Amino acid sequence: MSEWEELEQVPITYLTVSQLAAHLKEAVESRFAWGDLWVEGEVGDLRPTAPGHVFFSLKEGRAQVTCVIWRTNAARMAQLPANGQTVVVRGRVGYYEDRGDCRLYVDRWLPIGLGQRFLALEALKRRLEAEGLFDPARKRSLPAFPRRIGVVTSPAGAALRDILNILRRRWPLAEVILSPTVVQGEDAPLSIAAALEALRGVEGLDLVILARGGGSNEELWAFNDERVVRAVASSPFPVVSGVGHAIDLTLADAAADVHAPTPSAAAELATPDREAVVAGIAGWRDRLMRAMRARLERAAQALETLRARLQAHTPERELYARLERLHVLQARLEHAIRRQILQAETRWAHPRARLEALNPRAVLARGYAIVRRPDGRLVTRADQAQPGERLILQWIDGEIPVRVEGGSSG
Repeated sequence: MSEWEELEQVPITYLTVSQLAAHLKEAVESRFAWGDLWVEGEVGDLRPTAPGHVFFSLKEGRAQVTCVIWRTNAARMAQLPANGQTVVVRGRVGYYEDRGDCRLYVDRWLPIGLGQRFLALEALKRRLEAEGLFDPARKRSLPAFPRRIGVVTSPAGAALRDILNILRRRWPLAEVILSPTVVQGEDAPLSIAAALEALRGVEGLDLVILARGGGSNEELWAFNDERVVRAVASSPFPVVSGVGHAIDLTLADAAADVHAPTPSAAAELATPDREAVVAGIAGWRDRLMRAMRARLERAAQALETLRARLQAHTPERELYARLERLHVLQARLEHAIRRQILQAETRWAHPRARLEALNPRAVLARGYAIVRRPDGRLVTRADQAQPGERLILQWIDGEIPVRVEGGSSG
């Protein structure tokens, strides 16, 4: 039996190329998953491409690794590394399945000397970060309307002119206190820290702007010094940092309460726009006027309601109402009395007529006379009169005393 025939008799487990490549990709990228892997080596075969990506190899002895700088990262770099230059690059490792090789995807690079300093900087950054100096929870908000602003920068730099121009345009009410400092060189860290410390004694200071114009990493290195970072973090006033350009980020920026990409942007973040404030005040005034007018209108309506209620219940109005009521009652009483009198007159008319018919005066008017004694007793029959008795005869128009002469004739 041949060797091939013997192999055919043994069951074999195998992978496809794609499966193997997938396993390799997972193994490599899981082992180097972090994005801050730093690698030192010599640049070779640097090849910028038309789309903007950059390919090169990083060599050391007999070993080399393929490196790629994507277009977005390359656009942020002030310059690209050169062939033969020893550099330190930062990136992440990936496995490129189409070609079957590993690649280092680079997002930053530094010359070897600066690279060592940067590695030390990364160690300092991690230590200060562990202390909480970069914690967002400790960052303070800026005052809305600062009255005194401290500026820590070089008095001869363009950054100061830019800051003053912005402050004059946006918020001329603020007083600027310059605490001058050296912003680059060996003496810069101590000078910057001292300038920040000097502002502690300024009464009424609202915030501090720490600024410097653009420059290389070497020129901005003073703002990575631990003394400067601690001075920023311990400032009793909120600190706005504006160091370098938008692509630059120092440890002082990380420790500041607010980070601005440029000195001009720092001045803008530190102050309100007076035109916007004026417009806002005008809006508040209009709203206040509308609210006051509405309140006055409501008060006027309430006052008018109270006035109407008061007028409806004044003593004079009440008196007039009672007098009117009295007149009505008086009229009703007079009408009732007249009606009662009329009814009484009607009811007593017949008895009065009968009474009138029996009235002695009516009898006298017909020619009869009344005979009575002086004491008023009537003499109704002749036999009641005694001879010689004095009597009184009463007619309708008067009376005459008489004396009886004879006796009754029977």
